Amino acid sequence: MGKHPGALGLPVAWGSGTVHTRIRIATREDAAAVLAIYAPFVRETGVSFEYEPPSVDQMRARIVDSLVERPWLVCERGDQVLGYAYATHHRSRIAYQWTVETSVYVSPSHHRCGVGRGLYHALLPILKLLGYWNALAGITLPNAASVGLHESLGFKPIGVYPAVGYKFGVWHDVGWWSLRLRDDAEPPRPLTAFSTCHGHADMDAALSIGARHVCA
Repeated sequence: MGKHPGALGLPVAWGSGTVHTRIRIATREDAAAVLAIYAPFVRETGVSFEYEPPSVDQMRARIVDSLVERPWLVCERGDQVLGYAYATHHRSRIAYQWTVETSVYVSPSHHRCGVGRGLYHALLPILKLLGYWNALAGITLPNAASVGLHESLGFKPIGVYPAVGYKFGVWHDVGWWSLRLRDDAEPPRPLTAFSTCHGHADMDAALSIGARHVCA
């Protein structure tokens, strides 16, 4: 893989050599690897409310569009993407602008390896750096692993949308969890676009700290 902005990581013994586990900013070239993780969640589960996976080109566009304003991160070991996380607008009305929704997806072969936790330990400080105040997570229920992850990171349950999505012949509930990113006494400042912050020392530190939470 080529050098990426914020490409920080830790060496890990792997087979007969050493590879690096790192969390970095996604690029358009990650679209196929990200889609390979996401598509089974669409085809086989109610975790995603999409009925059909996007194409590689559509996934590439999602990544590129997101990176203008908000982070999209991947966790990789060597040249293998283990998982990814990103943030999206909560709603379009201007008063909501300081609130985002967060998502994390991890390859099933790397569940319980700290990948989701590591991605969040990088993503959340970056969102705070950009000026966001609240992170929300919507979780299709039941999903004990995702609930446990979010609550371990400080997210608090705030309510449930009952029977809000219909997929695979059944109605699904979605629970909502909220994390306050800051408690400043001053009013919120204008948000900083993510694309203007590449190489910022605090951002690189967040990526490095996130990688340390991923198991060898």
